[in-house]
Amino acid sequence: MRISTSSDELLKTLQKLSKGTPARSTLPILSCVLFEVDSNGVSLRTTDLEITINCKMEASIEEPGSAAIPLQTLMDITNEMSDTRITLSVDEGQKVELITDSGTYDLMGKPVEEFPALPEVDNRKASGIKADILKEIIQTTTFAISKDELKPALTGVLFRFQEKKLTVVATDGHRLVRYIRNDFEGKEFSGDVIIPKKFLNLMNTMLVANENIQIWMGDNNLTANIGGDIIFTRTIDERFPDFESVIPTDNDKEILVERSKLLSAVKRVSIFSNRSTQQIALEISTEKTIVRTEDPEKASKAKEEIDTKLNGDDITVGYNAAYLKEVLMHLKSQNIVLHLKTAISAGLIYPDTQEPNCEVTMLLMPIRLND
Repeated sequence: MRISTSSDELLKTLQKLSKGTPARSTLPILSCVLFEVDSNGVSLRTTDLEITINCKMEASIEEPGSAAIPLQTLMDITNEMSDTRITLSVDEGQKVELITDSGTYDLMGKPVEEFPALPEVDNRKASGIKADILKEIIQTTTFAISKDELKPALTGVLFRFQEKKLTVVATDGHRLVRYIRNDFEGKEFSGDVIIPKKFLNLMNTMLVANENIQIWMGDNNLTANIGGDIIFTRTIDERFPDFESVIPTDNDKEILVERSKLLSAVKRVSIFSNRSTQQIALEISTEKTIVRTEDPEKASKAKEEIDTKLNGDDITVGYNAAYLKEVLMHLKSQNIVLHLKTAISAGLIYPDTQEPNCEVTMLLMPIRLND
């Protein structure tokens, strides 16, 4: 195999592919990038056995073939080059030679046959989504994914594809995010898919605004085309909990508050909360809310007062400050609405004005306050 390309083009492609290699692995071949060169062009592939990334690269082909080359070494040397022409040559013994105008660099590749084959994708059905919408979905929902490996269904995000509607849900049992698009064109596929967090985070780094992302759902797998780069992942083959049943419909207390003021107050007051419980209280009355905390162990306490508007009876409710901060940080509106019922039931938090064809709902479970 022998190709030539610019060092910048090679580096740009390797940087994308590096997100598909494992940080540690018992299989040395997974630290390599697979080059495949034929009449269709030059493609490069990496995998960690869960996610596979395949990228095309602009290059002049002098001799077709394939090679598995240590990715990090290749990235390190190209990163130290100013943009220059680079020739990549690999012989039958897997000896790799990099040639530039100023030098040559030799290293050993690994046997191509050891590199995992492309995953088989059966019963594919197509869907699609705009990149800016997908990016917003990822940034709005993934913070609520569970880290509990004993609950695998909750370690990903549920995508429920319907003919004219897309519902996306993430939860860890303490908080829940539901994101609905009512302007979605479902194409061939309808049904539920649980997509792993790692794959969504990877896509978030690769999405370019105004692109249409093609998606194909197979049996327990998903393939996405992002600007010509193909990304494959295994989906989570588990049953997602019935999230609709936990979203209350009878919360009768409505509180309107400026999001940034509540967030800032929670950030400051929570500094003085108990380190293990991170407990804070919201004492909500007709025209104001007092955010307070107390930690007898450290003999510390704090409180702040902010303007709010309450429609309903006064209520005091406790929350984990870290969870509340994250919910507030992932809403974008200037003002938000809290819908509460009791001090021990789930509270709902919404933007005061939803964006067109979009509905975002955050649910947060309270914690019992210490007497």
